Amino acid sequence: MPDEFHHLPPIEEERGEFSVTVKRNCSLSPRALLVLLAATAAVSFAIGIGFALVGAWMVLPFAGLEVLAIAAAFYVNARHAGDFERISLRGGMLKVQVREGDALREHEFNPAWARLLVRDSAAGARAYIRSHGRELEIARHLTPPARDALVRALGARLARVQQQIV
Repeated sequence: MPDEFHHLPPIEEERGEFSVTVKRNCSLSPRALLVLLAATAAVSFAIGIGFALVGAWMVLPFAGLEVLAIAAAFYVNARHAGDFERISLRGGMLKVQVREGDALREHEFNPAWARLLVRDSAAGARAYIRSHGRELEIARHLTPPARDALVRALGARLARVQQQIV
């Protein structure tokens, strides 16, 4: 694979097929997340108990609320840790599977009609697949250089498919 694709997740290309899976960057494993939550809870409750022992007992319920809020944030984060996009060009179809939380959606496009679009936004360039009035954002979990590399790789593959049809 050329150096310009070093930012991309592995692209599988077999027998003219194309497949790439894009995942969120999860720096902590679920176990590490639980250890971090337990350590944070221990410190927070130790401070709360210390204040309660000197008479400021109202600190302790707020320490509990703090730990509850952090646990809720970790739960929301954990629900989306497995989010991914799988883009594949096989059997004459461009398929995109998108997992967000517990939902798995599948989108199919005819590669002869599919177009890749890149639009600038406040959050940086965004990539879309467009066909027959439908538009789907792709590569949301990638850095801008990796998104550009994916768009180039997928665009080149779509161009080859479209040239074969003509």
